[in-house]
Amino acid sequence: MDDGKLIELTGKIVYVVYRNDATMYTVMKFRLQDETEKVITCTGILPSVETDILTRLYGTYVEHPKYGMQFAIQSMERPLPDEEEGIIRYLSGIQFPGIGKKTAKAIVNALGEDCLKEIRENPEILHQVPGLSDEKIQVITEGLQKESDRMQDLVRFLNIHGLGQRNLIRLNRAYGKDALEKIRENPYRVIEECDGFGFKTADKIADSLGIARDDERRLYAYLISLCMDLCVSSGDSYVLKETLQANFDKAMNGLSYEFEDLLSRAVFRNQLVLEENRVYPISQYQSESFISSFLASFPEEELEPALEESVNGYLGDLENRFQITYDNSQREAVHTFFQNPFLILTGGPGTGKTTVVRALVTLFRVIYPGSTVVCTAPTGRAAKHLSETTETEAVTIHSLLKWDLETNTFGVNEEEPLSADLLIIDEFSMVDNWLFYNLLKASRHVRKICVIGDEDQLPSVSPGSVLRDLIESGCFPLIRLSHIYRQKEGSDVIRLAHEIHDGTADFSDLNHDVKFLECSRYEIKDRVLAVVKSALDKGYDMNDIQVLSPIYGGPAGIDVLNNALQQCFNPPEASKPELKVGYLTFRLHDKILQLKNQPDDGISNGDIGELVEIYDRTETENHEPALVVRFEDDNYVEYNPEGFRNITLAYCISIHKAQGSEYPIVIMPMTYQYYYMLQRKLIYTGVTRARQSLVLLGEKGAFLQGISTLERHVRNTGLKEKLIQAQHQSI
Repeated sequence: MDDGKLIELTGKIVYVVYRNDATMYTVMKFRLQDETEKVITCTGILPSVETDILTRLYGTYVEHPKYGMQFAIQSMERPLPDEEEGIIRYLSGIQFPGIGKKTAKAIVNALGEDCLKEIRENPEILHQVPGLSDEKIQVITEGLQKESDRMQDLVRFLNIHGLGQRNLIRLNRAYGKDALEKIRENPYRVIEECDGFGFKTADKIADSLGIARDDERRLYAYLISLCMDLCVSSGDSYVLKETLQANFDKAMNGLSYEFEDLLSRAVFRNQLVLEENRVYPISQYQSESFISSFLASFPEEELEPALEESVNGYLGDLENRFQITYDNSQREAVHTFFQNPFLILTGGPGTGKTTVVRALVTLFRVIYPGSTVVCTAPTGRAAKHLSETTETEAVTIHSLLKWDLETNTFGVNEEEPLSADLLIIDEFSMVDNWLFYNLLKASRHVRKICVIGDEDQLPSVSPGSVLRDLIESGCFPLIRLSHIYRQKEGSDVIRLAHEIHDGTADFSDLNHDVKFLECSRYEIKDRVLAVVKSALDKGYDMNDIQVLSPIYGGPAGIDVLNNALQQCFNPPEASKPELKVGYLTFRLHDKILQLKNQPDDGISNGDIGELVEIYDRTETENHEPALVVRFEDDNYVEYNPEGFRNITLAYCISIHKAQGSEYPIVIMPMTYQYYYMLQRKLIYTGVTRARQSLVLLGEKGAFLQGISTLERHVRNTGLKEKLIQAQHQSI
């Protein structure tokens, strides 16, 4: 074993044992060019692999528990020969078609044994070789500057800056063989042109290249990034100009610049939009503008409105079929739907939204035979619930639009639109500006849209407040259901939710299915464990019980509770394999939360599964550990180390992650520690996740303070105004 310093090995690749072309991970046999001529096993991220060519590797020796000593490659290069025989053999090889040994020898004679290095740095010197044609000069120049050489330079560059294989793949996709040249020219361009790069990464590269802190390229890039970052952190669509400048001045303290000039340039280049004193990232402005103009002229082709008498008759048939009676507001919703191309249906828990949606879809198919209905929702669980309600296949919005994870683009779009007559979108409060924009771009052939959501739940994680803006614009038919149906005798979950909505909840007079246990933040972990153990004793399992917390840190945060609950639900045993990843320990049969959409695997952000297989690096072909998680419908997904960042433990999750899902038992702590998160919508959203039983615990004053706080920050958006303006212009 070595002391960690990089070792240089020279030799030739004998053969490849394993290679993943997508990730460039390679296991190969390498023959050393020394007196031993020993063949060793080498592993690493290699842009290209060519056997029997002199190659230099840089890395360290590591001990593999199963396969023994291996050489872990950090970077690789193919040294150019610097003696006459080697140069002639190199230039007359297959890499340089049309260049024979005679021409190669003429080049060495004219330019000397340093010729290859000099040609690479200055190809024009080839004109000094007598009789060398322009065609042969081009062949030699391109051969020396071939893509694999440039890629090796890029790998070395990224290694120096601590940037991994994912960045290599992204840069290669965006720029190809010119990646390194473009980065050196302006490292800040990657923020806009290459998905997955932020200002900090670009700034780190720029600093290593000696780019000054007050360089205009840096100042300009930071202004664009700052505007977007402020929107993402607040959920706003725009930033007030004075707020943007104040934050910019604070970060660039001591540097010389003209803020107005930078802003004007960003506006001129169509990266920011200045509207009075509002500064929009271009993506947010485009989203709001398109949504408003699209809906103002929607649809391109209207359906014939259904006759009121016909709808009444069909409703009567449904009442007999489902053994229900529609109230006046539900009947109004159905009639409004059939008389208008766009409908907003909102209401709290238990108010009959599901009943109405089932009626809409059923009657639509009867009244418009042969029509196509598409149902979608932001999360996998919400889509599954919608599918069960409508007896129609429903998928997440990202899946519907065929989102590509690597390129962050949609396969279903303006050029390849949806084929649907009716589009139903559930849990619409979770939909942000950008997602709705892309959904509408793909909906030019759609003839009727119905959005369903609870306006009192938390807004989308990403910028925008689309449901609120659609409602407050007054531009669209709105049905607000208020009569409570889904409430068993003696049940208090829904009653409490409506009291929270009205700001009147005091947690008194609670029945058996809602409990409030008052305790300090330091007692919460033990009280949560006691409640969970009691539920387990009654026959419930980990899939029935969900703990919700607003934040990750602190004694009552998600991290602490997850670790404690893992010991309760799934304690360590000698027979259970484990894998430590950072601060987490994954154990066989753990409850797992998906943190990002993975459309190719059929899973979405917020999906929950069970860890069913753990492989250590001695058990896999590529010598990397792996995890297998089983999600709903027996969907098995394998994760390699690159994918470990996309999952975490799910015994306790955030209220935001739980939105769109329901659980038989919900346990929700609340303390003053959550101060900034204490607001009515948060508590209301958490409470409405409970389907059967709800246990609230913590500091009662924190709950009451949260219920009395409507919103700590009302999102700044321009969609409402744009909707009103677009509607007036269309009249």
